[in-house]
Amino acid sequence: MEPMEAQTVPFDYLTAFKRNLGFLSKVEQQKIRDSRVAVVGLGGTGGAQVHALARLGIGAFNLADPDAFDLVNFNRQIGATMNTIGRPKTAVMGELVRNINPEADIRLFNEGIHPDNIAQFLEDVDVIVDSLDFYCFKERFLLYRNARERGKWVLTSPPLGFGYTLLIFNPAGMSFEEYFGFNEDMDEFELSVSLIAGILPRLWMMRYLNQGGLDPAAHQLPSVGAAPFMIAGVITTEVMNLITLKQPALSVPNVIQFDALLRRYRKVRYRWGMRGPLQILKKLLLRRKLPRSSV
Repeated sequence: MEPMEAQTVPFDYLTAFKRNLGFLSKVEQQKIRDSRVAVVGLGGTGGAQVHALARLGIGAFNLADPDAFDLVNFNRQIGATMNTIGRPKTAVMGELVRNINPEADIRLFNEGIHPDNIAQFLEDVDVIVDSLDFYCFKERFLLYRNARERGKWVLTSPPLGFGYTLLIFNPAGMSFEEYFGFNEDMDEFELSVSLIAGILPRLWMMRYLNQGGLDPAAHQLPSVGAAPFMIAGVITTEVMNLITLKQPALSVPNVIQFDALLRRYRKVRYRWGMRGPLQILKKLLLRRKLPRSSV
């Protein structure tokens, strides 16, 4: 049988995203079309999030990542294929968005974010998604500080085995530094302890984590492909909500955690962030469990 020729169909935004209507009104869909979302980190979670946001109909993106795709990314990164090995993640994800919405306005930041381009990265942005790797502490301090100064919301949802946590930072609420109990003078070990404490309300994934898959010294942690796609749906829903104001936003110190394998869900509020008595104890235990040479 002869392969069918691809049909050339003129793009029409209203037709492409018509099936959103019913759950979204025409006014809400137009707000989404008029919005710009910044995503920093285009690997597992970031790539899936960009894809889902494009399917929602977001009209403009700022995309930042300094890396290229490699074979080791295949288990979890939507942009990683045999055709994209060695190609910049920004270019690949920009093409993915344009193949869904040719009208999308896309600004690419091929060097990631740094002090010289952070203002440009946040320019005209409505919502920011933090999908940076675990150990990108310098970039996170830069991102959250500048976002707060500009009154921008930041969402992050780190993958945790077959699950995730969801943290949303309101520019008028508890700050990134306040929630995690961070300061930039901490060494990498102390920053890691505070970050783990803040993103792991319950150590559910430890029930099935094989310690042999950990290589913290090389900044490599295990990750499976199921989590980024769950996260993409959750983050896209929260971005939509911040744009349309359908529901009150749930920001830190409120945290949501879900594990699909264990079928566990929890919503918790840390009134003092990671500075509360129980969280200080939790960090003390983490310090004992994580050898300083391992992070």
